[in-house]
Amino acid sequence: MKRSILTWSIVAALAGLAVYKLKFAPVPVIAHTVVRAEIISEVMGTGTLEARVKTTISPRIQERLLEVLADQGDTVKAGQLLARLDDAESKQQVAIAEATLAAARQTAARVQADLARSEAVLTQAKLDHERMSGLVATRAVSQSDADKSAEALLVAEADLRRSNAAIAESAGQIVVAEKTLLFRQKQLAFTGIHAPYDGLVIRRDRDAGEMLVPGASLMQIISLDEIWVSAWVDETAMPALRADQPARITFRSAPTRSFPGKVSRLGRETDRETREFLVDVRANELPENWTIGQRAEVFIETGRQADAVLLPAAFVVWIEGRAGVFIHSGGKAKWREITPGLRGADHLSVTKGLAAGDQVLRLPEGRKVELADGQRVKLP
Repeated sequence: MKRSILTWSIVAALAGLAVYKLKFAPVPVIAHTVVRAEIISEVMGTGTLEARVKTTISPRIQERLLEVLADQGDTVKAGQLLARLDDAESKQQVAIAEATLAAARQTAARVQADLARSEAVLTQAKLDHERMSGLVATRAVSQSDADKSAEALLVAEADLRRSNAAIAESAGQIVVAEKTLLFRQKQLAFTGIHAPYDGLVIRRDRDAGEMLVPGASLMQIISLDEIWVSAWVDETAMPALRADQPARITFRSAPTRSFPGKVSRLGRETDRETREFLVDVRANELPENWTIGQRAEVFIETGRQADAVLLPAAFVVWIEGRAGVFIHSGGKAKWREITPGLRGADHLSVTKGLAAGDQVLRLPEGRKVELADGQRVKLP
């Protein structure tokens, strides 16, 4: 009997101790003293570094690549020679076109001389015909002679028409020869491939000796005038964004440093799966080593408050849709409703419900239970 009473007494004591620890014993908590400081509200997006102007350099004619004069990583100037194609055949075609044009001009000079001769013959034929017409009336010459002069006049007029036709034909031949020469000269010019603008060669795709066709990539260059991060941002942030907002960029190759930037433009199409849209953030400064296509995060500033009551976001507790915090008051946790303001990366401002110097509480990470209003707490 005594042994049974002792056993039940031990069980009751252990149960009471457990109840005390669960309900009345102080709970270890993490405390933070609220301060006033500047807060910056930011919208975050993830994307890749891109160039606004990017060009694939390719030949305009099919020919063997003779020489490549620029390599990846080289900066180039507008009009700079990047590569040369084999121009032997093109030079021959230009020489043939030049000879054809010279021959056409010589033909034009000859038919011009023929025209002058035809005009002179026609003039003489007219004079002879007029004279014969007068003489036949006085019967000084026979009608047969008069008919011959009329026939000679008709032949002279036909020769003149033929000379004029030859002049027109030679002029057309000159035009064709000139255009052919211009075409061949441009074909020759296409054997030299030049940079379309000041830029940077980011990739080289061909080596000397290869056969190139129009549209085949020789190299890729970008303009350094505007380099930006094309970042995907959640569509819920759209109302707070606009062009020219300041931003900071962090690259995964330099995660401990932020680089200044500015919003260049906002996308006008949202991805129907992810519900994100593109925002292009211009990079005002870049790391020493960077590559087009590398991953980056952008943080776009949407608001700033110089003297705000700052609260770490981890201390906010939501109860029935209301935001609040647990305040340390006389060794206990007291829940207090707050009105949040600007939200930063890890902190938010509180416009109502907190003041500088208040001590807010939260449970350590990993605790499955929650703080309750009036619960006793133990500070570290």
